[in-house]
Formats: sequence, structure tokens, C-alpha cells
Amino acid sequence: MLKPGIVTRSTAALAALVFGTVAAAAHPHVWIKNRSDVIFNDDGKITGLIVEWAFDENYSTDATEGLDTDGDGSFSSSELEVLTRENLTALKEYDYFVYSKLDGKKVSYGDVTEFGQRFSQGVLKMHFVVPFSEPVDPTRGAFTYAIYDPSFFIAIDYPDASAVAAIGKKPANCTLEMKPVSGDQETDQAREMLSEKSPDWQPETVEDFGTLFAQPVNVVCKPKTASK
Repeated sequence: MLKPGIVTRSTAALAALVFGTVAAAAHPHVWIKNRSDVIFNDDGKITGLIVEWAFDENYSTDATEGLDTDGDGSFSSSELEVLTRENLTALKEYDYFVYSKLDGKKVSYGDVTEFGQRFSQGVLKMHFVVPFSEPVDPTRGAFTYAIYDPSFFIAIDYPDASAVAAIGKKPANCTLEMKPVSGDQETDQAREMLSEKSPDWQPETVEDFGTLFAQPVNVVCKPKTASK
């Protein structure tokens, strides 16, 4: 569960607060296999995102310690619910690590009310729906989103392109495009620098390291051609 009393600054502090003390020699400390689905309504507008995270086995073991209250050797949804609620409450301040933009402007969210966690074969998995305050029309602007921890305390990666999909009535002229992680010199240097830092290291100024390793998803809509 959340470890109270672990209070530092920036997003790295959030990661420590949410995910507890994780033994590691360098950044990142927690690894997540990511999946996301773009939700379209009947009008072809985007109403939110479904996010699914599968945590690494070390974190999964650490986070679920002591949660098997009935001692049956498994974790029921009710046993995991408190952990899920606490995680999402802490993540809310940072937009749940989900950063969406329309024409470069931040998309506002409503409260996450649909969520859950399950534990299977040593892996803890969490899912939640990030609802938009207002539907977004991807045909009227460039819509993009990325899911990442700015401090890079947590590495959140898609295993492959199939981990991104659309749900609902996506306009026929729109496609989802996942961009690869940048492999330029700046990214390589940042990764090497972070790998050498201790778990309690904090930069002198707030830095958005995570964006260097994020995999943005763009909803690209081509202009409709006039029918003959």
C-alpha cells in the first residue's frame, strides 16, 4: 500500500509516495507495460482514454504485501480496492500521468470513477478510465496524448503498436499513430545520466525527463474527399 511519510518534491516524490520504497540503484525504479484505448462516442468525438498498466514483478510483490487479509493466497478486488483508490488519488494531481493536447492546448479531465486492479501470475495490473471534461473532435484539430512519469522514476512503455486501439465509432478518415521513443543524442545522454543516479537523487530544478522517453499517440484525421 501507500507508504505514508515518504515526502519529497516533484513527480519523483509522487512516485515514491504512490509506489512505496522500491530497491533500485538507478532511474527508473519501477517498470510498467502500458496499454491505452481511445474512446469515441457516436458522434466520432473522443470522450476519454482507457489506461491499463501491468507492473513489474518486484513492485507487484512490494505493493501487495499484507493485502491478503483473508489468507487465501490470492487478492480479491475488494482487497486491492484501497490500494487502487490511494494510487489514483495521488496520481490525480499529475493528471494520472496522462497528458493530452488538442492543437497544443491541454485537454481537461473529469474525475476517474471507473477503475480496478487484479493480481495474476505474480503481476499486479491496474486499469482506469480518464474521462474528458468535454468531448474532443479530432477532425477539427491535432489531438495527441502521451502517458509517462515526468521524473522518469517510473518507466511506462508500450510493448508494441497493438497496445493502442480505438473503442467506439472512430471516424473512418482517422487513424491512431504511435510514435517511437526518440533515439537522438540528447535522449541517450539523459538515459545514461539517470542510470547513474541513486534512488533518492533529486535534480536541482524541476525537469521533465519522462517526455524524452514517452511514446506519443496521435489521432490523425485526413480531410474527407467530396463524393462524386
